[in-house]
Amino acid sequence: MTAFLLVSGASLAAAALLMAVTAVIGHRLGKVSVVDTSWGLGFVLIALVAAVLGDGADWRRWLLFALVGFWGLRLAWHIHRRNHGQPEDARYAAMLEGQSYAVAVRRVFATQGIALWFVSLPLQVSAVAGSGVTWVVAVGVLLWLVGVFFESVGDAQLAAYKRDPERGPVMDRGLWAWTRHPNYFGDTCVWWGIFLVAASAWPGVLTVLSPVAMTYFLVFATGARLLEKHMAGRPGWDDYVARTSMFVPLPPRRPGRRAR
Repeated sequence: MTAFLLVSGASLAAAALLMAVTAVIGHRLGKVSVVDTSWGLGFVLIALVAAVLGDGADWRRWLLFALVGFWGLRLAWHIHRRNHGQPEDARYAAMLEGQSYAVAVRRVFATQGIALWFVSLPLQVSAVAGSGVTWVVAVGVLLWLVGVFFESVGDAQLAAYKRDPERGPVMDRGLWAWTRHPNYFGDTCVWWGIFLVAASAWPGVLTVLSPVAMTYFLVFATGARLLEKHMAGRPGWDDYVARTSMFVPLPPRRPGRRAR
């Protein structure tokens, strides 16, 4: 218990420090959306804290650091490139319209810092656990690979679509023909995979609410549903919704059959 409290406390401190620095940078730049870049970096930082301070199975601590490190650094770099030189994200602008920056600190930076710490609980608990069940680890890594594929390929396809001068009104190519949110679906798979690696050893399975929370964020809170609300009414969007699965990848529907 002492080892876990050390890892968890240090993880919370790391998340708080990162979000405080990000809030200062965001204030100077006049953009709350810089928090999106710090989101992935925060998990990398906590994974490193857990790997260094934990006293559990060495191989699993550093495996989780490698998985989270690759995912988090790729995500942070992708978001940084996407947002660099762009105006404030429309979702944050609508959320904070007419509010002071202190409200942004409370509603965005503090909230995301707490979410960061909570979602990373599998990393913290796993860092002080013993050897696990190998096949569960293997399933977790496989699910992580599926998630990274959907997320990275989906992001690359969307970037290529935006560069195409002859693109249609809605991105419906590649993975985007099978799910309206391949990147969010991929993110979900990544974190369920990380949970399975952590759950391979007791008491990692008790952190199941962490991937549940991440799934909720990605689907309902700040992810897919919020983006769909922003996209509603655009040319071609209703037809796209009618033929394409909302989240879980499925074959495109025939005309006249509405996607779920």
